[in-house]
Amino acid sequence: MQELTEQELLERVSRPQEGSFAVFLYTPFCGTCKVTERMLDIIMTMLPALPVVKCNINFFPQITREWQISSVPCIVILEQGKEKEFMYRMQSVDELYRKLLPLNRM
Repeated sequence: MQELTEQELLERVSRPQEGSFAVFLYTPFCGTCKVTERMLDIIMTMLPALPVVKCNINFFPQITREWQISSVPCIVILEQGKEKEFMYRMQSVDELYRKLLPLNRM
């Protein structure tokens, strides 16, 4: 899972032709974020081409305001540069896998 800067994320969002992708927003000292990242690591092992990036929300004030992020961990699914879905509750690897599977470009 590639980590992006705010500028890199804004550039990627502004290019809707790139297709759908997910953004995992976290903070480094959040225990729940670490559990979610581990779940994503398991999913990325099964689907290495899955377009998921991660961003430390502490360095994303513009995105936090624009997307109105209320807490972390948060996974934002984007389609054609627009926010489609915000996920704040990740119950299991299976549930997260089913939500992210449509993004697989294989």
